[in-house]
Parts: sequence; C-alpha cells; structure tokens
Amino acid sequence: MVAEPISYDERAGEPGSLNRHEVEDYSHGLQVNDAARTTNGTNANGTASSNENSHGLAIICGPLLNYKHLEETDTLSIWNGSVLIVAKPGSTVPRLDLSPVNRPSQVRHFQGDRLYEDRGKTFWQFVIDLQLIEAEAQWQYTIPGAVSSARQQNTFNFFVPAAGTPMRIMFHSCNGFSIGTDEDAWSGTALWNDVIRKHKEKPFHVMIGGGDQIYNDNVRVTGPLREWTTMKNPIKRRDYPFTDQLRAECDEHYYQNYIGWYGSEPFSNANAQIPQLNIWDDHDIIDGFGSYTDHFMKCHVFRGIGGVAFKYYSLFQHHIAPPATTFTTEDPHRQRPVGDHIFTAPQKLDPSFIEGVSTGPYIEDSSLSLYARLGSQIAFLGIDARMERTRHQINYPATYDKIFSRLKLEFQKANGKIKHLILLLGVPIAYPRLIWLENILTSPLIGPIRFLNRRFGLAGGLFNKFDGQVDLLDDLDDHYTARQHKKERLHLMLRLQEFSKAHSIRITILGGDVHLGAVGRFYTPTRYNIDPINDHRFMVNIISSAITNKPPPRLVADMIGRRNKIHHLDHETHETLLSLFDVDPGGIPKNANTNNVTMPSRNYAIISYSQTRQVNGHLYNGSNGNMIGQANGTAGKEHIKDGHSALHAGEVGVGVKFPTANGLGSGPFSDGLDVCLRVEIDNHDREGKTEGYGFSSRSSDDAVGLMLIHLVPPLRLVDDDTSH
Repeated sequence: MVAEPISYDERAGEPGSLNRHEVEDYSHGLQVNDAARTTNGTNANGTASSNENSHGLAIICGPLLNYKHLEETDTLSIWNGSVLIVAKPGSTVPRLDLSPVNRPSQVRHFQGDRLYEDRGKTFWQFVIDLQLIEAEAQWQYTIPGAVSSARQQNTFNFFVPAAGTPMRIMFHSCNGFSIGTDEDAWSGTALWNDVIRKHKEKPFHVMIGGGDQIYNDNVRVTGPLREWTTMKNPIKRRDYPFTDQLRAECDEHYYQNYIGWYGSEPFSNANAQIPQLNIWDDHDIIDGFGSYTDHFMKCHVFRGIGGVAFKYYSLFQHHIAPPATTFTTEDPHRQRPVGDHIFTAPQKLDPSFIEGVSTGPYIEDSSLSLYARLGSQIAFLGIDARMERTRHQINYPATYDKIFSRLKLEFQKANGKIKHLILLLGVPIAYPRLIWLENILTSPLIGPIRFLNRRFGLAGGLFNKFDGQVDLLDDLDDHYTARQHKKERLHLMLRLQEFSKAHSIRITILGGDVHLGAVGRFYTPTRYNIDPINDHRFMVNIISSAITNKPPPRLVADMIGRRNKIHHLDHETHETLLSLFDVDPGGIPKNANTNNVTMPSRNYAIISYSQTRQVNGHLYNGSNGNMIGQANGTAGKEHIKDGHSALHAGEVGVGVKFPTANGLGSGPFSDGLDVCLRVEIDNHDREGKTEGYGFSSRSSDDAVGLMLIHLVPPLRLVDDDTSH
C-alpha cells in the first residue's frame, strides 16, 4: 500500500489548520490522498515529478533531520518535519521513502524540493509528515539511489511519541571549539557518543540546539578574513570593501566548514536520527557578532559575513531557502547573483517560524524565532536573540510583542492542554552578576594598556582583533545580566510572569553560551510562604553548555559560584542558583567549601515529562516502580527557606542520587518536568562517558494557583543590581 504525502493548504495556511482530505483507515495510521503536492507530473514547487532517481545521487552531506511542528485536531495528531541533503548538481529530482519500521511495506514517497544550487552543490529538502498513533513509533527513511563516500548506511530511523503524549527532549549548546583549543586533548566531539548511547536506552524525540551549533570563527584565522583581521589601522579595517571576490571566498569557507562539521561522526549520526530544532548564536556567524561597537558592526566586512552566515544557517539548520538580499551583495538594492549561483527557491517559511517585524541592524533580514508543540502538554518557544542584537539591545520591542501575541493565540487554541512552556534564550537569564568585572574591563585603567597594545602589541591576548575592546567584554555584553541589558531583561521576565499567571503554566528557560552547567531559579521571596506550585514567578533556567567546547578553568567557575547571592529582579522576584552538583563527575567527593552550583565540565541536558503515578497517596516512579515520596510533593522533608536551599520536593536530595539522574527515572511530581544534566567524567575518554545530575521542576496548579495568586503583593519595579 502506497500513500502520498499529506498537504496542508500548501503549508501556507493558519498554523494548526488541516485541510479536509479523503481518509482511508489502516492499522498503522491514515492514508491521505493529496493532489495538491503532485499533480499531472508536476510538483508544487514547479519541478518535474520523477518516480525514479538517477542512479548514483552523489551525497556531499546529510541526511539532516528536522522537526517542524505538530498539528492537532480532535481526532488527528500530525507530526511535521523535513530532511535535508546536499548533493552534487545535475541529478533528477530525488525521492525520499518513509515507512513504519514494523510495517516497511506501508511506504510513502516524498519528492525533493530544490532550495539552492550553484555549480558545486544542490540543497534538497524533503518535507515529510506522519500521523502519531497510540504508542511511540519508530519510522525509517531512505533516499533511493543515494551514494555517499562518507557512510555506507542509506536507511535511517527516528522515533516519534505517542499521540497526546509529550516528547523526550535532548538540549545542547556550544557544539564546537574556540580558536586555539587543542581539540585532540578534548577528544573532539566525544559527548555525542554519549548522546547516541542515551538515545538507544530511551529514544529522544527532539534535539534542541541552543546556539553555536557550529563555530565559524576560523574564518578570521585560517580563512579569507585573515588579512583583514590583522590590519593594524582600525579606519582601514572599517572601510575595507567586501568585494564580490571576498564574498565568494567567505561563502566557500562557511560552506566547507558546515560540510566538514555536519558530516563528521558522531555528530552526523545524531543529525540523521534525532529531529532537530535550532536557534543560532554568535559563533554560528563569528565570535561576538552583534556585541561589538556599532560603528564596527556596520563595516562592510562584518555586514557581509553576517549575510553569508545567515545563508548557510537557513539551509543547514532550518532547511529553508536563503533570502537573496543576505548573500548576493552587501547592498540590498542590488540583488544580483554573485559567483557561480544558479538557482534559489522562493523562501517559504514553515508555520513554526515567528518572523521579526523588521530587518536586523547588521544583517538585511528579519529574525526567525520558533514556536512548536513538543507533544500535547509541552510548548516550545525559541527566541532569535542574535539577528536584532546590538551592544544595547537584544530584541526589538515590536518583536517581543509579536512573539507574545503568537503565544497568546496558540495557548487559546490549546484550550488548557499545555502544562509547560520551554523557552530557549541561548544566553542564561538567571545567572550571577558580573558587573564588577565589566567595571574593571571598561574602567580608565584599561586605557593605557590599550594604547600600548595598539602601539607596540603589548598584552595582545587581552584585546580582540575587531574593535580593540577587551576580548572578554563581548561575552559579558551578551549576557542578559549585563548592565546595558538589565531593563530589557526585567521587562521580558515580567511579561513571562504575567503570561504564566494568565494561563497557569510553568515556564522553564533553556540557556547555553557560558561553557558551564548550572540551574538558575526565579521565585517569589520565601517570606511570602508561597508554594512553588502556586507561584507564577517560579521559573527554572537550565544552563547546559558546552557539549563540545572546553570549559573555563575551575577557578573561574568557583569565582562565578561565589557570586551566587540572592539577587532581586524586583521586590517580588528573587533569583539564585540551585546547589545541584553534590559530587564531582565520576563520584569524586567534594570538600565542604567546594562550589556546588556551577560545573566546569562539558555537558548536555535531558528533559522529559514526569512518568510519576499516584497510588494510595504515594508517588511511584513510572519507569522502575519505586516509591519516591508522598503525593503532596514534600517527600517527607521540611525545606529550609533561605533562598539557597531546596524550594520544593523536586530540589530535595538533588544530584547524582536523585531519581532523574540516570535520564530515565521520574521525580516526585505528576505533570512535572524531570531534568538530568549529563556531565563528562574524563575529557580524555573518547567514548564520552558522563555522570548524571538530576532534579525535577513542578508544574503549575490551575485551581489552587488562581486562588492564591492574590496573596502576592503588587509588582513594584526596582533596580535589579541589589543583592544580599
């Protein structure tokens, strides 16, 4: 039995709205006839339909699997995704075959859509969809006729959750090495071996990339910007033209960097079998992009490489055609092809995208944030915090308005089904203040050293090669807790609190960037005696970084840990880090005065919806059946309400012995989120073995929360630098 792909108003209609189709029921799902996608031998994109691939479709890179969005009605749950391959040009339209693993004869055929082509390569996208059924299902896909020199395998499997159930999530960030790192000493991308092992133990349904999925910084060291970077005269560097030749060289450099990185094992193995959702950050472009001085960011070269980076970010990470204005020329009014460009498809955005209202200050295109359901109970929002970034703003106010309008619409349509919103910001928002370090690096004391650096090269490692500022300053300027971003941070958090209150949902924030593992928390001050289950201000910031890049020295991590004071977002919101790391990786005991809140080791996170079930007033682990506490969530312990200690049962006894630490167990809450940070034990181990540290986050109680929320005093805004 052969079924054609499902079409939803040519994928340009209202998110979540399904066309009426002729439906034929069969045992493993639905067959849906679709005349819109392939009619009279012609595909929807205007290319000729082909039932046969040319023999020997030469694959350069891929396949790369993406998750797009979930469409639900009262009777259907349709999973939407895409597969990308990069192939040598000249082949006929390729085809992807998709079928359930246990019923391979029930195959469906999807024709490829050509996104971009030049004389050396063609990007093909396959838009795929499938119906979720009553149980978790494994699907397989293959591209007939595909030949790859990098791998022999041509059939790839992935898992989708059961209809009406949440997805199991893997989160990572900083998937690359900084310039000058001894990659061999850090065993390369070893932690991806651990990701694959955990995926085999219990499958991940989605893999969220929190930024820096690739490091393109080498464009200034071994790439075409080396000569420009080493220019001593800042005026000449600012005025240096981004010629067509330089653009073509940068284009080839970024492309080859993607091909090399996305084609290397074990990362490529994960890309082919775990659906991705990605948001970019600075290293996907170049280190610090957006956080240098405005006059430097507006120079021809930086605007040019921003456009080139966005081209390949669009193709490799989002599977969409690049916009012409960002890669043809630095002048958006001169939209002519450069180099050996042959074809670019019109850009069609999936309903999951939230497009910014205006172009960024340094790249002639709009930000692309993401909204998607990760199953019925979990919603995901990824904010593009790089496209609109300057030293003094992260996102435009109008972009926030559009994002929250979309959230409001989606939650109204969900009609109370969503219990959790997972928000990806890329850079942590609940993190110790480093304003004292900013003050030192921007003080007049640095001036004489900067002069000697420019004149004689003194302290060359202290200053970056771009705008001459202290090299660490662009990283500090990226932080939401930086002085210039604190008002924007405050306004964003207050809007999130109001949204949580209005919809009785728990918001969990994901952050990366800092090359440390940590867990930040916002909460109503303990003096108000509000249980977190009733607290719309209670939000956890899961900080997982880096899966590949080396961590900072332990001394730096300890210094940040010592800044873990109780900070005040306002009078009604406190924030601090959770003491999660009870031992060092490998079970090495910590000393009494050792830092327990930041972990300077490579890591990634596993997030799953709680499997806890209640029997006779007690809670039982859904995976192993062990009793883990009382149904009231107290786990039989009183909590010390000092702001640093556990705020609820999911934070009692956290660490390596907590039930969620193995990535399989459940915490003490039904409808909560179970979290595990997998931390590398030995960076010389190429198998990438990890130690797990677990905790759980509470959901929001609809009825009780709405009744008790008035006990919290009205919001009064204060400066957020105060702490004690």
